[in-house]
Amino acid sequence: MTLQVPALIVGAGISGLVCAHALRKAGVNALVVEACARPGGSIHSERRDGYLLEVGPQSFSSTAQLLALCAELGIEDKLVKAPLHAPRYVLIGGALKQVPLSPPAFLTSDLVSARTKWAIVRDVFGRSHAPEQDESVAAFVHRKFSAELLDRLVGPFVSGVHAGDPERLSLRSSFPMLYDAEKRKGSVIRGLMAKSGKEPRQRPTLLSFLDGTETLARALCARLGDGLRLNARVTRISSTGTPVYAERRSARADVNTASHEPIRNIASAAFQATIETLGHEETILADNLVIATPTDVAGKLLRELSPSFESLLGAVEYAPVAVVSLGYPRSDLGHPLTGFGFLVPRSAGLRVLGTVWNSSLFPGRAPGGHVLLTSFVGGATDPTAISLPSAELAALVHSEIAPLLAIERKPALSNVTTYLRALPQYNLGHADRLAAIETQRALFPNLWLTGNYLSGPSIGACVEQSLKVTNQMISRMRP
Repeated sequence: MTLQVPALIVGAGISGLVCAHALRKAGVNALVVEACARPGGSIHSERRDGYLLEVGPQSFSSTAQLLALCAELGIEDKLVKAPLHAPRYVLIGGALKQVPLSPPAFLTSDLVSARTKWAIVRDVFGRSHAPEQDESVAAFVHRKFSAELLDRLVGPFVSGVHAGDPERLSLRSSFPMLYDAEKRKGSVIRGLMAKSGKEPRQRPTLLSFLDGTETLARALCARLGDGLRLNARVTRISSTGTPVYAERRSARADVNTASHEPIRNIASAAFQATIETLGHEETILADNLVIATPTDVAGKLLRELSPSFESLLGAVEYAPVAVVSLGYPRSDLGHPLTGFGFLVPRSAGLRVLGTVWNSSLFPGRAPGGHVLLTSFVGGATDPTAISLPSAELAALVHSEIAPLLAIERKPALSNVTTYLRALPQYNLGHADRLAAIETQRALFPNLWLTGNYLSGPSIGACVEQSLKVTNQMISRMRP
């Protein structure tokens, strides 16, 4: 059996789902195929014994495009906001110290020494030049500020966002705003202030949904209907060299209607995919092919088009992470848990990277009289940690956070989820790798790539990048 579609999307993580939704909204009959039984990728919310567990991303920051998407899907009324000024903590000298969230608070804090504070003041009034070669986050902080700032704040932050190693992460790829600020103004702080002054400054809000982050993925799937196929594994992709057909939206048509008039596709290549669904094989022909999978899967799928895809995409490294959720009766904790949670510098000697206090941020995360804490272990600096059995990981996390939060008894609930390839690492040379991948992709005009290895690992960044790809696709489809 052979099916013809104008757009085939491989992978039903957030990137693939957003791309499919935007295409179908524009009148393009896109089909998404997903090898797993559950869509959403690592975005996964699970109810257990009265707790609402997030076994992937714990929350997301508000962006204009993400909020607009929620409005389109009719789920904006299900959004919940974390307390705007929830304190963040970092473990220093065996105690949790609050991270200052404003310049005056930082300068009066005892979190760092006077020498580090002076280095920050010096940046405000001085001038430096960003090196031409790719620079690691660690090298940048050493050059501009101090080893103390790297250890106590930047390193833990990098672990919390990327699960990465600051000695290997590329500054310009991981934190492009910092690189751009110094390059434009010779000062990180002056550069950031100048950029924020060009438009109204709105502090991103930390968000989730009443029923967890997976609400977004579920809403997208509901809109796709039969445009989403699960348990459908792509076993082969090849180029036919012949376009199948395309649908275009009339210039005067309503945004939700499509003109199905056959037109000549302006692109030169079409694709044939072999899909295996519960033991049955099917061939799908598509004018446009979107690969929305992790890089290792993408490289294998595209190697018949060109062996270069496998080597280029395979060069993107990933960090392994174990997500450990522990629930306790509130009475078993001596700490008030007022705030977001805490991060742990590597110099502290713990294996926990950080802990989020879920029940302090959003309602309904734990049953009455209980709290839910989610900790992370592993990352690029401790990759072997996730090989421990789940029971050992849960016991490890409990033993390390119990003294910090004055926890008296074992947890009432524990859940461990491990990801061998949790987060892509924007390591040194990442920009060059992406440029080489794009050069190869451009040889196949109807081939598109989207995912968290391109423009940022956050949910908001994935949404933005997928919408960008969709707009490019639609532009090519129109004569």
